[in-house]
Amino acid sequence: MAYATVNPFTNEQLKVFPNATDTEVDTALDKAHAAFLSWRETSFAQRAKVMQNAADILRRDIDSYSRLLTLEMGKLFAEAKAETELSAAIFEYYAKHAEALLVPEDLPVADPQEGRAKIVHQPLGILLAVEPWNFPFYQVARIIAPQLSAGNTIVLKHASNVPQCAAAMDKLMIEAGLPDGAFRNLYPNYTQISRIIADPRVRGVALTGSEGAGAQVASEAGLALKKCTMELGGADAFIVLEDADLEKTVKWAVFGRHWNAGQVCVSSKRMIIVDSIYDEFLARYREGVAKLKMGDPMDPTTTLAPLSSQGAVDGLRKQVERAVKAGAKAEEIPLDQPNSGAFFRPVILTDVDENNPAMREEFFGPVSMLFRVKDEDDAVRIANDSPYGLGGSVFTRDEARGERVAKRIETGMVFVNHPTMVKADLPFGGVLRSGFGRELVGLGIKEFVNHKLIDVVDIDAPF
Repeated sequence: MAYATVNPFTNEQLKVFPNATDTEVDTALDKAHAAFLSWRETSFAQRAKVMQNAADILRRDIDSYSRLLTLEMGKLFAEAKAETELSAAIFEYYAKHAEALLVPEDLPVADPQEGRAKIVHQPLGILLAVEPWNFPFYQVARIIAPQLSAGNTIVLKHASNVPQCAAAMDKLMIEAGLPDGAFRNLYPNYTQISRIIADPRVRGVALTGSEGAGAQVASEAGLALKKCTMELGGADAFIVLEDADLEKTVKWAVFGRHWNAGQVCVSSKRMIIVDSIYDEFLARYREGVAKLKMGDPMDPTTTLAPLSSQGAVDGLRKQVERAVKAGAKAEEIPLDQPNSGAFFRPVILTDVDENNPAMREEFFGPVSMLFRVKDEDDAVRIANDSPYGLGGSVFTRDEARGERVAKRIETGMVFVNHPTMVKADLPFGGVLRSGFGRELVGLGIKEFVNHKLIDVVDIDAPF
């Protein structure tokens, strides 16, 4: 695979990076293992110092890091700064909380003769992180902050179109004081990725990406009997009940679908609106989308960025064409579009019936699907009629009702009166074809540790 920086705003190729050699892969694994043997013995206080340093550096140099995000994947500069700050917050969260999250747990025993039992949480070894391009810093911070804090070491395979962001994370951790080899970015080919997974010193694999990539990597990890976590695609439902505050709900809908140019696994992709307010919602939503502005992502007045690549544009257009061919109606919002760059005008899809393949696809870009439903039960039915189970939203003035509906939605996350959000102190993950495992907070840090039982028993105790 070719690792290259192509500016999505100009479609200009700026820099190409060579694939890693086999020697570089072997050296990275050797150093990662050597680093693990000492890093696992370091105190939580020492690890916390490194994590806090990483947070401080990101905040100190937020403009330069953020410009790199905009350069390589085209996101709005304001969104890039928000991502950099979020990444810093994740490092800081584990600097403050990792030790408490992994404190040994004393177990109650029915009979004192059973001994003094406890569970200790110990690191496993080297982990392989395979990460996507849509949040080049956040996705990496989400895995390395908790796992380095737990005492593991990590080899990174980042997306091929954000190689400079990957290198920047490597440089960040070195500057933060992480021991040599404890985190290393590589530019491997597919054969080398398989070699890394199969290496006995590699004890786990964390992937965020597409279903296809997840299935391939998970199968290889399974053959090697390695623990893995999979954070895959999503088609989040955005349920609007008849008692919702429509003005505020529509604003959240426009934001929830179009931030990061709609290239978000937890974007509000399927808007499910109760019949009595559907027409008003559609009119207001159309008006809100029409106010978006395409343009230079470094321009603070731009509100809709280009997609990550021209290939992404072409693929999304073909998806829309297939949906229309299968009976859907597509309304393109006629925004002024720059003459160059990987731009895609927003599209609203309606009349998507249950036989349309679009019903069960993920549109990774500014394409919204709207569904008219009879009532709350019908809304839940449509929300759950998806192969994905990542996030979702319910909008209603009755918060208790919102919670009841949220419990009926088969996803890993549901928000009431807000699109699915990502924060340093909230867990992230899904079910079904959205993957398995959780990242962030205590759930994330415990994914790749050995939950070891230690039981001290009186030698004269009965068997």
